[in-house]
Amino acid sequence: MKLITAIFNGGEPAIGVVPEGEETAIHLRRAERAMDGKETIPSSMLEAIAQGDAFLARAREVADWALRYSGANYVYRLGDIRLLAPIPRPAKNVFCIGKNYVDHALELGDAADVPKHLIVFSKTPTTVIGHEETILRHADVTDEVDYEGELALIIGKKGQAIRREEALDYVFGYTIINDVTARDLQERHQQYLLGKSLDTFCPMGPWIVPSKFVTNPNALRIETRVNGEVRQQASTKQFIFPIESIIETISKGMTLEPGDIIATGTPAGVGKGMNPPRFLQAGDVVEVTIEGIGTLRNKVGE
Repeated sequence: MKLITAIFNGGEPAIGVVPEGEETAIHLRRAERAMDGKETIPSSMLEAIAQGDAFLARAREVADWALRYSGANYVYRLGDIRLLAPIPRPAKNVFCIGKNYVDHALELGDAADVPKHLIVFSKTPTTVIGHEETILRHADVTDEVDYEGELALIIGKKGQAIRREEALDYVFGYTIINDVTARDLQERHQQYLLGKSLDTFCPMGPWIVPSKFVTNPNALRIETRVNGEVRQQASTKQFIFPIESIIETISKGMTLEPGDIIATGTPAGVGKGMNPPRFLQAGDVVEVTIEGIGTLRNKVGE
């Protein structure tokens, strides 16, 4: 079961389910109303995440009914809806982990750049766009737009000082993020925020896969293609800091809340690390595929 935020046949954004097969999408509130005449399904993904297992159980019940009694106003072809980012407007900045693969740290520096402690930065909520939306080129601001395919996790319940052994219990689900970066801004300002936070620089999606359907998030294949060419290919087995360590470290003295998003870092193969560097240009198509999650696709605009 994959959870989406989408525009169904016009109207306001709504949350839905994509069953196995990825060919149909179910508008949960409309299906629930058709099923028993009431609407208890939340209208936003942030509300749904806050309900946790209760929401997931109800969503499964409604989706199963909708597939048995398909109706034109609540079951759609996936190609007929417009997918948005699963959390179109995060409540906070997106947490991001830097240099979490040894080979990526080395391609941007040397052995001294391999971190001994977690590197954490953030991307502002205005960076977030969805699957098939356009990444702005920002040619008046940067000449070095780069891609970074990453697994991202969504926190499902409030916690502080979370123990490593319990960390995965706090994860609601997983999605894909392209941590688009203006490398020249990053170097010029000697910090991450400006180079990471230009509008549209956080494609996310195409959906959230609940954690119960991801057996081991620390062992997923990840691949990034630009115009069909494989640029990044790795496994989250190669994390320097696994997900449990990331959650444990961030939550020390800082409260994590439902809907918080953490991008776990990118493997080697970014444009900056090539000789010569190969940055994104208008018209380029970037696809990030993660095993068990799906493929996030975005085109670079003018």
